[in-house]
Amino acid sequence: MKILVIGGGGREHALAWKLKQSPRVERIFCAPGNAGTAEIGENVAISASDLPGLVRFAKENRVDLTVVGPDDSLAAGIVDLFAAADLRIFGPTKAAARLESSKIFAKELMREQGIPTAQAGTFERSDDALRFCDRLRFPVVIKADGLALGKGVIIAPDCAVARSTIDEMINQGRFGEAGRRVVVEEFLRGTECSLHALVDGANYRLLQTARDHKRAFEGDTGPNTGGMGAFSPANNWNAELEDQFHKKIMGPLLRGLHEKRITFRGLLYPGLMISADGARVLEFNCRFGDPETQVILPRMKSDLLPLLEATIDGKIDSPKASSIEWDRRPAVTVVLASGGYPGKYETGKSISGLGKAAELDGVQIFHAGTKRINSEIVTSGGRVLAITALGSTLEAARARAYEAVSRIHFENCHYRRDIALSAGYG
Repeated sequence: MKILVIGGGGREHALAWKLKQSPRVERIFCAPGNAGTAEIGENVAISASDLPGLVRFAKENRVDLTVVGPDDSLAAGIVDLFAAADLRIFGPTKAAARLESSKIFAKELMREQGIPTAQAGTFERSDDALRFCDRLRFPVVIKADGLALGKGVIIAPDCAVARSTIDEMINQGRFGEAGRRVVVEEFLRGTECSLHALVDGANYRLLQTARDHKRAFEGDTGPNTGGMGAFSPANNWNAELEDQFHKKIMGPLLRGLHEKRITFRGLLYPGLMISADGARVLEFNCRFGDPETQVILPRMKSDLLPLLEATIDGKIDSPKASSIEWDRRPAVTVVLASGGYPGKYETGKSISGLGKAAELDGVQIFHAGTKRINSEIVTSGGRVLAITALGSTLEAARARAYEAVSRIHFENCHYRRDIALSAGYG
């Protein structure tokens, strides 16, 4: 089979790496890919936002399956375009992807179906949003309605920050059209947990759990990022929460989509807050998480390809897909970022030590913001690398990940030193 993976980040490198292990996969294309994907497949100089170009490439190269990484490609309707061209593709349609591309749509659906989530209001006028803030206790959470590269969620500790954030989004267009409407919601207290579910329209299969570290600096301080690290399995998940998840979140969600005549086929990744009242939904994502994919897939022993195909075919509950084998060892992923991320940062910094880090047993290096110039690999983005390690215990995995990190160098490299410490290890 020929596989096309769309995107150029660490998530896409992890997907390509895992799919390459399938005995049925002959060639892997990555569009646009990075320096890491170039080592296991063929990079294609087509942007993830160039939907007609991607359709044309898949047709001309007789691609058997396309796997979509980025949320903005899904929101733009890439699955609909591929389906119209009789091309097989993994991911939800544009209508189904609204669960992620419109936080207002997701909030309204959760409210209709009684799915546990934060109290919230949706607004197009800044003065109305500010009045709602006054009704809530600070801190409050302010979210751009649309996609904002993982940076459209602001926790406002007081009225002054709330006022400036709302003004920047609605009136000044900080996130363009994505922020012209906002969701203002109560701040949920607890610990976060990431779940991934392969959803075939009517049924679903859960993958292993993970916990992400979103803030830029140690101690969960600083601005939100796309994710600075993760560990799996999550230490705040149990059978009781899973039962609640099935009955109060996934069941009502699929029912609500069915009532709206929307069929969701793809990867649904709900971000949850585990509070004293149980699991509450922070947001729905309609694609593999980043960096969660980099920490979950190294633990998957099963072939990923048949699972993706079963999802597309509406057969995720078939015997072929019913049993997913997992490595019992925990994993830890540490993200290396460019200095200044998620704000302004410089690129083009030479990266050394990748070979020495990869020599460590149980370590896998996933590239994100990298590219090769002649014989040198250099930085080309905010999040540069994701270093994943497996270990007999979470503490051992964490130590191994940071040992690998210590062998990699580039100018102004920034990473958190407390990944997985919140699990009580280390």
